[in-house]
Amino acid sequence: MKYISTRGGMAPATFSDILLAGLAPDGGLAMCESYPQLSRAELDAMRAMSYPELAFDLIRRFADDIPAADLKAIVDKTYTRATYGTDEITPLKRLEDGLYIQELSNGPTLAFKDMAMQLLGNLFEYTLAKQGETLNILGATSGDTGSAAEYAMRGKQGVRVFMLSPHEKMSPFQTAQMFSLQDPNIFNLAVRGVFDDCQDIVKAVSNDHAFKAKYKIGTVNSINWARVVAQVVYYFKGYFAATQSNDQQVSFSVPSGNFGNVCAGHIARMMGLPIRKLIVATNENDVLDEFFRTGRYKVRGSANTWQTSSPSMDISKASNFERFIFDLVGRDAEQVRALWQAVDSTGEFDLSASPLFAKISAEYGFASGKSTHADRLATIRHTFEQYGVIIDTHTADGLKVGLEQREAGVPLICLETALPAKFEATIREALDRDPPRPAGLENIEALPQRFEVMDADAEQIKGFIAAHV
Repeated sequence: MKYISTRGGMAPATFSDILLAGLAPDGGLAMCESYPQLSRAELDAMRAMSYPELAFDLIRRFADDIPAADLKAIVDKTYTRATYGTDEITPLKRLEDGLYIQELSNGPTLAFKDMAMQLLGNLFEYTLAKQGETLNILGATSGDTGSAAEYAMRGKQGVRVFMLSPHEKMSPFQTAQMFSLQDPNIFNLAVRGVFDDCQDIVKAVSNDHAFKAKYKIGTVNSINWARVVAQVVYYFKGYFAATQSNDQQVSFSVPSGNFGNVCAGHIARMMGLPIRKLIVATNENDVLDEFFRTGRYKVRGSANTWQTSSPSMDISKASNFERFIFDLVGRDAEQVRALWQAVDSTGEFDLSASPLFAKISAEYGFASGKSTHADRLATIRHTFEQYGVIIDTHTADGLKVGLEQREAGVPLICLETALPAKFEATIREALDRDPPRPAGLENIEALPQRFEVMDADAEQIKGFIAAHV
C-alpha cells in the first residue's frame, strides 16, 4: 500500500513514512493510492471477529509495511478491557428497534478520540524506537483531541506533545483533563483565539519545512492518516452489531466538526461496508451542512465562528474535508489544488452548478443537518425521558439530525462522541441534574493546572517549541 497527496506533490510513500509526518510536503493530505476492497467472504468472516481481531484485519491492509506480528501485538495492546472497560470496546446501546447509539467514549478521556489516539500512541512509540528517532507532536484541539493525545502520549519514550487549544473556550472538565497533567513531556498552550486559529498555526508550522525537519514536528490531529484508519474499525463493528446479515444496509449519523470521524465512515463505505447514508450533523458552525445542502463550501473567520454548547465542533475549516473532495473529483489532484487555492484567496468554492454536486448524495451517500442549542436541550431531555439515557451535547446534535434523516427499515446508528460528564453545565440546563462522573474524576477541576497563554502567532509558538526541545 502506497500513499499519495491530495494535491499531487508527494512521491508515493509507505504507511510508516506518513505516520509521523502530518501534512504532505505540498500542503495536502496523505491518502492511500486505492482503497482495499472487501469481498463478501471477507465481510462474512469479519462478522464473528472480536474488536482487536477486526482492528488488526482492517488496519493491516493499510499498514502492510509493519510486520504482521508486530502490528497484531500493537493492536492487542491497545484494545483491551482494561483501557475501555468492556470486551466489546464500542458496544451498541439500543434505544428502540432500529435506533442505536454506538458507545465510543469508554476510553481514558471519555471521548471517541481515544479510539484512535490510544493506537497512535503505541504506533508512534514502536516506530520511533525502530528508527532511533524522537518526535515533537504539535496539535490543535477544540476540546477532546488534546486530552486524548496527551493521555495516549504521556510517558511515551521519544515523544513530546505541544497542544494548542482556544483559551477559555473549552468546557471546565475538558480544560482540567488537559491542563492538570504534570508529565514533563506534555506542554499545553492556550491560544487567544478560536480552534481554527490553533489549526492554522499547526498548518503554518507544518508548511515551514526547515523548522519541521529541524525540530522533528509531527501531528496527531485528524489530518494524521493513521488516526482516520483506526476510526474505520468501529464503523464495521457497529454495522455487524446492528445487523444479522451483510445483505442489510445501515445509516450512521456523525457529529462533525473537522470531518475526520465521518471521513472514516466514507472510507469504510468505499471499502465495501454496506452503508446507506452518512449523515453529517453540525452545530451552529454549519459550514459542512451548508456544503452538503447547497454545494457551497464557505469557511468563516474567527469572528464568525460561534462558541456553542457543543464546543468540540466549533470549527469553520474542516481539514479532513479535502480527503472527500479528492475522491469526489475523481482523485484529480490538480482540481483539488485549484479548489483550495480558491479557499485561500476568496474563502470559498462552489460546486452547486457542477455535475459533482449530485454525486455527493447519489454515489457517496452523504446527507446533513444542523442542530442548535435549543435543539440540543430538547434532544437531551427527550432521550432521557423516552429511553432513560443521558447523552452529551455533541451526541445530541448527531441524534437530532439523524432522526430527521431516518428511513424506515434502515437501522440508524448515532455515534456517541463523549460522555455527558464533560459538559455538565448544559446537561444541568436540560435535565436539572448533574450527569454521573466516572470514579476518580469527581474533583478534576480542582487539580493544579499547568499551561501557558499565548497569542495566535505561529512564530511565537515556534519559539516556544524551540526553547523546550
